[in-house]
Amino acid sequence: MEFWLQSSIHTLLALFALPKVGLPAIFLVSLISATLLPMGSEPAVFAYVQIVPSMFWPAVLVATAGNTIGGAISYAMGAGAEAAWHRWRARRAGAAASPDGIDPPPGPPASGPADRPSPGGRWHALISRWFHRFGPPALLLSWLPGIGDPLCAVAGWLRLPFWPCVLYMAAGKCLRYVILTATLMQAWPWVSTWF
Repeated sequence: MEFWLQSSIHTLLALFALPKVGLPAIFLVSLISATLLPMGSEPAVFAYVQIVPSMFWPAVLVATAGNTIGGAISYAMGAGAEAAWHRWRARRAGAAASPDGIDPPPGPPASGPADRPSPGGRWHALISRWFHRFGPPALLLSWLPGIGDPLCAVAGWLRLPFWPCVLYMAAGKCLRYVILTATLMQAWPWVSTWF
């Protein structure tokens, strides 16, 4: 069992070795790390650029594309969760209204988000006001660790316009990769003397 586990780990590491696979590995790591999974893509981008410095811009652009698509997936998950919540709420209200278990005929749909009940009370109202005040530019902060991925999901939940959200996500994430990778490239010779 132990041998099998070790050989599997070595096979996976060899499969995703940066010099061999390179940009596809960066894309995959960036995509996965931009969903709600706790993972960082910056070490992969930095390691690749450290090995092949001439690939700085392609690595940054591929990481930005993967991370932005991951943010769009989080946006879609937020939009889907919001729709599922409203379907659940409508079914629950329908079941409470008809104790015999027969669903009442559907009435006219709600005309907009203002007609829908709020799922989170005070916090939902606060976040909603903040997002509607700043709109899609709030997603320039989608690169922040810990809150960036949930910001993308909340934008989907609140049904902010999709393409402007993706544009601001991409801008924020690209700036993060450029600044972090360039800073690490400049600081690495100095920092590596500590080890």
